[in-house]
Amino acid sequence: MRITGALLLVLLSEIVYAQGAGTAKRDCADCPEMVVIPAGRFLMGVAPGEEDREQLADAFRGRSEPQRAVSVRRFALSKFEVTRGEYRVFAEATKRAGDGCFAWNGADFEKDPNKDWRNTGYAQDDTHPVVCVSWDDANAYAAWLAARTGKKYRLPSEAEWEYAARAGSNTSRFWGDDERRACEFANGADASARARTPHGASWGGVACDDGHAFTAPVGRFRANAFGLNDMLGNAGEWTQDCWNANYQGAPADGAAWLAGECHMRAVRGGAWDDGPAGVRAAYRVGSPTVIRLYSRGFRVARDE
Repeated sequence: MRITGALLLVLLSEIVYAQGAGTAKRDCADCPEMVVIPAGRFLMGVAPGEEDREQLADAFRGRSEPQRAVSVRRFALSKFEVTRGEYRVFAEATKRAGDGCFAWNGADFEKDPNKDWRNTGYAQDDTHPVVCVSWDDANAYAAWLAARTGKKYRLPSEAEWEYAARAGSNTSRFWGDDERRACEFANGADASARARTPHGASWGGVACDDGHAFTAPVGRFRANAFGLNDMLGNAGEWTQDCWNANYQGAPADGAAWLAGECHMRAVRGGAWDDGPAGVRAAYRVGSPTVIRLYSRGFRVARDE
């Protein structure tokens, strides 16, 4: 059998997983659980034909091109999206205030000044991912963790995020290309969202029911081969990288791309209100750093 580079990465990922990848440890009692991600090389970006197959809207096409090989150093990533309970410790310790949160009103996203991470407009508890947080909030949380622990916490680069999300796979999602299996692995727009959310009846979405109309408690869905949960769906995730419309000139060493439209940052993974085309490893959007959105959160990385 001929072993391609992609197959070799899958095999190596399976070996690493069998030897304990996915084992999560905390640096303090209320710090996020962190998983060490092995160094490796992968194809970053969208595969030829994927955007056509997924019927991606024209406005979102070409953002994940050109597909290219990227090397990533060993690092750690939080097993789950940062939870509301973990964020609460930070917000209360630092007196971090909110300033409203954007939600979909049926025609556009509109800011509600009465909403924040404590009151998103839908039911959450402290086991859910924190949302209604800006890039500035997420970056401040990572800096606070670093100061508390003496470890080098930060937001992941886009390359690190995608490498971790793919976990050795080269398909559109870490479980394969079949969107119908999404409800086993990811919380996206589904039957529950269509039936129970305002304006959800007009959404597309996957033809299954994951049981959660909005966010789900972290870890409810199956992990990928690196032992990471909710890399796709649940909450969109801020990354370090400045926004660039495509990958022309992007770093190939796994580092964050800190040139471009730096008042905006890249968001990855899709969320509970995204249909299948948005719940893919290659999917990416850009957002102003100050925006707080009712379906957007983050996870943290740590240098190893």
